[in-house]
Amino acid sequence: MADQFATIDDYIGSFPDDVRVVLEEIRRTLHRAVPAADEAISYQIPAVTLNGRYLAYFAGWKHHVSLYPLPEVDHALAQELAPYREGKGTARFPIGQPVPYDLIGRLVALLVEQRSGGK
Repeated sequence: MADQFATIDDYIGSFPDDVRVVLEEIRRTLHRAVPAADEAISYQIPAVTLNGRYLAYFAGWKHHVSLYPLPEVDHALAQELAPYREGKGTARFPIGQPVPYDLIGRLVALLVEQRSGGK
């Protein structure tokens, strides 16, 4: 993807409808999980920031969307995350399959907790 994006709206708008719908809902999910979050484009993908620091990134691809980085998780959450884990720090959600938005929200909330010293 060689395009340069000024805003997350520009980024999301560059995708076909099936990917765009998922990216928009991930964006809403992140803001529900972290109401004080701001937004930015970093590495030419959308990111949410908190207190001036990058917290999480999400990206669209032809056949999936991704969320990075992942927090440290306990065994139960690791089991829930397992079908979507792609490497140590990435979750990949296939387009055309149900996206676990609740899981995404909990992962990002856990990132906030871990970064604030809550774990």
